[in-house]
Amino acid sequence: MNDFQKKPKFTPELRILVASLLSMGVILLWVRFFAPKPPILPPQTNPLAQSAPATAGNASSPVSSGTTAPKPSTVSGASSPSAVGAVPPKAGTQEVSIVAENDLYRVEFSNRGGVVKSWQLKKYKDDSKPQRVLDVVHPQTSEQSGAWPFGLVLDDAEAEKSVNSGLYVLAVSGQPGCAGPQSRKQEVATDGIKATSHFSAPATFCLEWSDGHLEVTKRFSFDHSYVVHVDTSVKLNGQPITAGLAWLGGFGDLTVTNPAPFETVEAYYSEGGKINSVPHKKLEGPDKWGPGVWQGGKDFTGIQDRYFTVAFLPPNGTAPGTLETRYWKTAYNYKDKTSGQDTAEPVAQIATATSAQPTALRVYVGPKDYDDLKKMNPPLNGLVNFGWLEFIADPLFHGLKWIYKYVPNWGWAIVVLTLVVNMLLFPLRISSYKTTLKMQRVAPEIKAIQERFKKYKFNDPKKQEMNKEVMAVYQREGINPVGGCFQMFLQMPIWFGLNTTLRYAIELRHAGWFGWITDLSSRDPYYILPVMMGASMYLVSKMTPITTTDPQQQMMMKIMPITMAGIFIVSPISSGLAVYILTSSLVGILQQWYLNRTHPLPAAAPAKPVRGKK
Repeated sequence: MNDFQKKPKFTPELRILVASLLSMGVILLWVRFFAPKPPILPPQTNPLAQSAPATAGNASSPVSSGTTAPKPSTVSGASSPSAVGAVPPKAGTQEVSIVAENDLYRVEFSNRGGVVKSWQLKKYKDDSKPQRVLDVVHPQTSEQSGAWPFGLVLDDAEAEKSVNSGLYVLAVSGQPGCAGPQSRKQEVATDGIKATSHFSAPATFCLEWSDGHLEVTKRFSFDHSYVVHVDTSVKLNGQPITAGLAWLGGFGDLTVTNPAPFETVEAYYSEGGKINSVPHKKLEGPDKWGPGVWQGGKDFTGIQDRYFTVAFLPPNGTAPGTLETRYWKTAYNYKDKTSGQDTAEPVAQIATATSAQPTALRVYVGPKDYDDLKKMNPPLNGLVNFGWLEFIADPLFHGLKWIYKYVPNWGWAIVVLTLVVNMLLFPLRISSYKTTLKMQRVAPEIKAIQERFKKYKFNDPKKQEMNKEVMAVYQREGINPVGGCFQMFLQMPIWFGLNTTLRYAIELRHAGWFGWITDLSSRDPYYILPVMMGASMYLVSKMTPITTTDPQQQMMMKIMPITMAGIFIVSPISSGLAVYILTSSLVGILQQWYLNRTHPLPAAAPAKPVRGKK
């Protein structure tokens, strides 16, 4: 074989293999002798098990009772504990208060949990202590449950406990991550116990906290309305997780007595433009909710009582149906003043989140004033609900509001409304009076017919003959037997509708008339109006011709005014309704006097002799 026919000693494949081995050897030698040493890392810990220092109370969670907390890796949107994105821990060293206020409210926050400890509505008084403004936060309930308004609800109970108990750091507007107008009156004022920061609207401040893995930022913006803008951002190892802004621990006016204050509170949500209320009796316990269980598609959510509401709304310009919610009830234990026994009352709780993170919400905390709620976007005036009597109460309410524009006193507005209603019903009173005169003229004849059949029992077929004879007399005289009562029956729905208006319209809460009448929505404290009302109703009945000759029926007509006065004395019927009935009775006295003068009583028709008698 020729030399040029011999195979080469190093093939291309062999050269590549040798080159790779030499390269690996060089790399290994460099790492062994020349590369820098890696830092020694501390042992790995569970980031969700880290919590802030001991707190005054732990937040209540809808998943903390009756469910097992998921492992850290199951938190919605969270990465594993070893994921990149951990942040330096950030926490305060002591508990401080942050106060924000405008002409409508004064809100006190605590940096422990970044929650609300007090929300005072300056224009509304507390019934139990009239010299004090109303606070819609229930401190006793919150302290017992350890849950406060504007706490956060997470899908993990341990994480929720941490974010609602950590000591947050205050960041004022203008600092990085907290944009907005800065109008803090004083940087830090010390009251000897804890530091306090005070803000006046318009103002923006942020509360920040982190344990190195969980990171929370709450941003609050205040203006001169009842609406507060709240943005919340919660991250685990740099990844956003679902967090609901909640109103926990109770809401509303505790001074309502009929029904009890807890019975007037209910959760609600709007879906598809329709408001759905969830009374406390239909609220379920916290075990209803498991990790990640949120009801989506909501326009707005909230809690309300008879006069006030907290509503969680999306930012302006957001499409409807973007909110998610949870609502449940917890038990508040208190000692009943009457029985002295411990009683558990249900307390409505609600949390609201958005599918997009961070969660941006507008929160309305204030009165259920119809005009103010109607201006909201979306409109909230549907929360002013008068129940099944709304078809009567709503027109009366708007009629009163229209009159109030020209008569700026709710008591006199009720008087004017009464005059208007009675003038509209006066033609019916005239017709009723004419019917009464006709019935009185034929009363002896009707009595004679009844005497003939009184020996028969009520269910005896002979009684049908008596009814036929009586109706024949009425038909002959052109009498409608219910015509005399129609005007009175028409007043009854107005009474019920007006009483509903007075009970549920916040415009009438603590609305005075004059003298001792300082609250038209509650009963007369001295029972003067019910007594005057009963006396005037009795005088009207005495002036009105009696259509029946039955002594028992006549006695019932006489005691009816006394019965009405007694009902107003023993039951919590509003004094505004007593004003209406009293005014209506006084107008009725004048109308009846006019009718008695212009339509004198005719001579009674002689009674026909009873068969078998002369």
